[in-house]
Amino acid sequence: MTPKPAGPPDGGWGWVVAASAFVVNGLSYGMLRSLGLALPDLAEHFDRTAQDTAWVSALALAVQQAASPVGSALSTRWGARPVVMVGGILTSLGFIFSAFARSLLHLYLGLGVLAGSGWALVFAPALGTLSRYFSRRRVLAVGLALTGNGASSLLLAPALQLLLDTFGWRGALLLLGATTLHLIPCGALLRPLALAGDPPAPPRGPLAALGLGLFTRRAFLVFALGTALVGGGYFVPYVHLAPHALDRGLSGYGAALVVAVAAVADAGARLVCGWLADQGWVPLPRLLAVFGALTGLGLLAVGLVPGVGSEESWGVSLMATAGAYGLSAGSYAPLVFGVLPGLVGIGGVVQATGLVMMLMSLGGLLGPPLSGFLRDETGDFTISFLMCGSLVLSGSFIYMGLPGALPSCHPASSPAIPPPERGELLPVPQANLLSPGGPHSTLDTTC
Repeated sequence: MTPKPAGPPDGGWGWVVAASAFVVNGLSYGMLRSLGLALPDLAEHFDRTAQDTAWVSALALAVQQAASPVGSALSTRWGARPVVMVGGILTSLGFIFSAFARSLLHLYLGLGVLAGSGWALVFAPALGTLSRYFSRRRVLAVGLALTGNGASSLLLAPALQLLLDTFGWRGALLLLGATTLHLIPCGALLRPLALAGDPPAPPRGPLAALGLGLFTRRAFLVFALGTALVGGGYFVPYVHLAPHALDRGLSGYGAALVVAVAAVADAGARLVCGWLADQGWVPLPRLLAVFGALTGLGLLAVGLVPGVGSEESWGVSLMATAGAYGLSAGSYAPLVFGVLPGLVGIGGVVQATGLVMMLMSLGGLLGPPLSGFLRDETGDFTISFLMCGSLVLSGSFIYMGLPGALPSCHPASSPAIPPPERGELLPVPQANLLSPGGPHSTLDTTC
């Protein structure tokens, strides 16, 4: 029997896994973010409202996140490699089916249910596997993988607009279906890794496989509640940033440029914040609360930007606020996954990733349709972005209940850090702690 390594290798094949997760993220969330450019064409073709067409992206996002615990459970039982490869096939079939849609119901089933189910099988297993390969540089590796979202949006936003102008929405969906087949080789690169903190046998029973017992831990419960509220507003720009730019008077390519600016800022911030978090200068829960609040403020600013004079205008003010939102949202993204091993231990990180995606699905399902409804009632997306910004701020406030999110009374030396397979944010007996000075120390003050 091959002995398990004492801890994550913190490199090696882990960088290949990071590259695979980079592409997986780009072909899931990056594609979802750019898909908003097709919604006006769908509304015009089927003669439906913005609220009706918003359900296409909302269902895809909600199914992808709500079914993520299933992807995590299947990955825990059979490994991430076959699960991600099957997910790639389902996603491609969803796009191809939707290209032949005769009604919005067909799009709900194709993009919403079928493609969403495929995405549910790829994202959580890929990101959970990546977290198992790293310890000291975990947040940087997660941030690198999550830049696939921004990089894909940067390329797909103008490319999708060109496809829509050249081939129409049906041809564009067919080509996107072919593109998502690249998820299959990405899954093949996810080599299994056995670690000392793993359970001796796969969990038995559906509840244990889904990891629902994690909700009995107070810190994870606080994190879950805050994340659910953040999800109510975080994904609205994925669907309605481009239509919001169109409503403000920009052309189709101007709206694509706004999405691209947000994507570039998002991608850069994920890398910088990942490096910053791995230095251990500021506790991860505190960074999570701060950048979550900044994301909410950025969404408020996007909603309050006035319209431009003509379609020829570049919309500098909207691009600036979209860039500010991208910087804060990009900084938040690696932290929400990077903090998980500290809350649940390395053995439960794949299941915890799936549960986090499920929690955010509540907002992913309700946020965009509610945003579309408010747009139909008010005539623009101003109230929509104010609403989603308020939800993100509320969730960030709840994050302050996490261990280490707030300073205590007096400065003190860095405490000892328990083994990463257990979770460095979990309370442990002093005798079980390692030596002080490790990264991600979260209790920097004491009374």
